Amino acid sequence: MNLTAFLASTVLAVSPTFPAAQLQQIVDSGGASTAVLRVDAQSGAAGPVTPNAYFRIGSVTKTFVATVVLQLVDEQRVRLDDPIARYLPGVVPDGERITVRQVLDHTSGIYDYAHDPGWSTNRWRGADRFRHYEPSQLLEVAFSHPPYFPPGTGWHYSNTNYIVAGLLIERVTGRSYGAEISRRILRPLRLTQTSLPGDRPGLPSPHAPGYTSVDGKLVDATLMNPSLDWAAGEMISTTADLNRFFDALFAARLTSKAALAEMRRYVPATDLFEYGLGLQRFRLPCGTTVEGHSGQILGYTTYSTHSGSTHATLSYNPLPGGDASSAVIGVFTAIYCD
Repeated sequence: MNLTAFLASTVLAVSPTFPAAQLQQIVDSGGASTAVLRVDAQSGAAGPVTPNAYFRIGSVTKTFVATVVLQLVDEQRVRLDDPIARYLPGVVPDGERITVRQVLDHTSGIYDYAHDPGWSTNRWRGADRFRHYEPSQLLEVAFSHPPYFPPGTGWHYSNTNYIVAGLLIERVTGRSYGAEISRRILRPLRLTQTSLPGDRPGLPSPHAPGYTSVDGKLVDATLMNPSLDWAAGEMISTTADLNRFFDALFAARLTSKAALAEMRRYVPATDLFEYGLGLQRFRLPCGTTVEGHSGQILGYTTYSTHSGSTHATLSYNPLPGGDASSAVIGVFTAIYCD
């Protein structure tokens, strides 16, 4: 099937109130090959994919990690304003001055290892995309660079922060961070379509392929070992599971109300969003704010959002050279503004 025919095949399974036209526009804009969307109990898809497709959630993983850390805060095993060195002595340079809170809200100043060439899952890495990486290797890259700023004096998104957060969970609990996410979140909420793949390069079926461009040619980038992202972005899920997760989170069924309030203490970040503890707060063009998290990993872009009683998760497969941003804004505007 050539690309034109590939993009022309479409499946939609929605009610009349679902923003189907806006969802379809993501594909019609040329910015994506497929897109799936769930708004509360309604789901739909555009392009050759089913609404229940699996996808890589990238940095939405960070919300799961932050939730476990806040559960440990509730259990009085971690304190947000303690230095990270109390829990990980000798691991983080200047860790006596960097707090757990600053790790979770990206005000630590720690350099992002993913900014180094060849160390980002948002870039084509050839055969290296199947390599296994240890968290210690990621920290070694990060700590070979000076920090962006002294702790607490600025904001800079850094995947390294959540490698540190994953290690914090492991040191405090004595179990892998993935085992704790499964034990504390996935099993209680019955998120059976959500997983931490580790070294497994594939996705469960059904799923849409992700693409990138290599030497001007469209290349299937679906398969990769996501250990390079580890606790910063390795997870796989579906729109239904992510909506269920955020519904439980914002209803304070995963943490205490006090811990949830700490997660929602947002600091200025970018022109697009503010950042809390594993949460982003976006302001739509109509003035409405939505909370949740976004995620990007080569071939997959995800937004899982919440406002009031509405939960909406969108995931799409961006195409090289395309721009789906206006169409994506149109989807969320239709959901939360219209």
